[in-house]
Amino acid sequence: MRLLFFFGTGALFILGLAEHPLWLVAAGIATYFFIKLVSFYNFQKDQEAIYLALGKMEERKGHRQRRTLSGFDSGAEFSDKNHPFCNDLDLFGEHSLFQLLNHTVSKGGKARLASLMKSNFDKAESEGRAQAVTELADKALFLQAMEAAGLALKKDEAENGKWIDWLGSAEKQSVLPKMLAFIGPIGGLTLLSLIYLGIVPEAILGVWVLLGVGFLSLVFKPLKAAADAIPVASTLKSYLIRTKLIEQESFYSKTLNIAKSELSNEKSPASSLLGDLDSLGFWIQNRLNLLYLPFNLLFWTDFLIFNQLASWKNRVGQSLSHLPENLEKWEVFVSLGAFEVELEGAAKFEWTEEAELIATDISHPMILPEKAIPNSIGLDAGHRLVILTGANMSGKTTFMRTLGINCVLANLGLSPFGSNLRIGKIQLYTSMRNSDNLGESVSSFYAELKRIHTLIERLESGETLFFLLDEILKGTNTQDRISGSEALILQILKTKGLGIMSTHDIELSVLEQSVENLHNFSFHSEIHDRSIDFDYKIKKGPCPSFNAHKLMELMGIRFGNPEHMASKLGR
Repeated sequence: MRLLFFFGTGALFILGLAEHPLWLVAAGIATYFFIKLVSFYNFQKDQEAIYLALGKMEERKGHRQRRTLSGFDSGAEFSDKNHPFCNDLDLFGEHSLFQLLNHTVSKGGKARLASLMKSNFDKAESEGRAQAVTELADKALFLQAMEAAGLALKKDEAENGKWIDWLGSAEKQSVLPKMLAFIGPIGGLTLLSLIYLGIVPEAILGVWVLLGVGFLSLVFKPLKAAADAIPVASTLKSYLIRTKLIEQESFYSKTLNIAKSELSNEKSPASSLLGDLDSLGFWIQNRLNLLYLPFNLLFWTDFLIFNQLASWKNRVGQSLSHLPENLEKWEVFVSLGAFEVELEGAAKFEWTEEAELIATDISHPMILPEKAIPNSIGLDAGHRLVILTGANMSGKTTFMRTLGINCVLANLGLSPFGSNLRIGKIQLYTSMRNSDNLGESVSSFYAELKRIHTLIERLESGETLFFLLDEILKGTNTQDRISGSEALILQILKTKGLGIMSTHDIELSVLEQSVENLHNFSFHSEIHDRSIDFDYKIKKGPCPSFNAHKLMELMGIRFGNPEHMASKLGR
């Protein structure tokens, strides 16, 4: 039907010029119905896109709940080896927290979420976000609508800078375009009537068109700049729908109400302004359409569009210039709320004024809840440092990462995974996944020493850090490792720091007897003939036995008689 009306309009227009002007009235009516059909078609395509987006969202939800995250955006570009904790806790990359969290629909929203995940711990901001997340978790339909509108309709991934710059620059309005906007339609209609009545020759129409081409060039450049700057129709529609959803929703949390108020100015809601721009943008971006060109040349309609656009832009352009940035903030809120709805972290958490971290039955969010083994530990003024020993693969590193990543969740305002988490006035610091760098001529041992150097500097400057050090000084010989670890322990205990050091050097466990605020915890394994069993439960005290020898046997290394081996090595 659109095709039929398109060619019908063209035929009627030609008849109107060649036979009788009344055909132009019919052409105008056909044009109206053509536009209505285009709008109806676009509406149905939008509905289809939204339903497909909802289906995709439901599929992704299932994958997140099953922790099958292959194919999800990993956010690997946000990893930073020099960051205090993000690399060691699998915040980004394959099978990462970012893949569980990310429901953003734009590059800017994604970057904001990543930045928040890496941010320093802030009690006031975390508590504000927690209230917002709790409220959003009860608005599942709102969260779905926001994400679907962005996922289905936002097509323009170009930078918003051009649009923002265009909105912020004033549009020059002179008297001439206003006069020509009046002269064009009146002159075109008058001329057509005079030609129909035979008062003036038809050749005058060509002169009028040529005159129009000259005048229309005055607004060609600003209208082209607007067409290039204004986002495509689908992206504008995405902005409009999401903005309207926010405006129509009532919130009680202070954080969400502040974010809502930033969307609109005092005079007009942003959705209304976007609706005006959407209508103007339709005409601006379709000015070279074959149906529009004849009308423009006859009635100089570009001047009408330019005057409306300039008036709109000078009146409200500045108030919309921050809209993309504000919607990016809402993409982060939607991600946090959707995470809470989909994955249901159940732990209660609270921030305290003391230097402490007390975790009860805490588990790792990246492990399926039915498979995760919860553990508990408490660090405070009387229990500032834990020496964590244990057999290989018994769960030491996973436990430390569990504590770290749940602290990150709490800072985001999300429920940790477990029963309870209490966090004091601390910042998080880790040294767990240190690797060599050939390009920088850095060995893994030196990389670890650099991390420890930064830790010492921050602690001795007076910061209260919760640190996680995995297999401390593992890159050197046993004697130097033990003496260095002991020296580091005594140095740290003179600061405000609290944390966990894991090690295979059981000799360090004797320090508990002579050093205050130092305690031993461990993970154990049970060795059988052809297997090793783990319960992955943390226990008080040092590890009574290790399993490296047995693991090597199971991997095929054949150990001979120790005395025979010693004699061969002696030779």
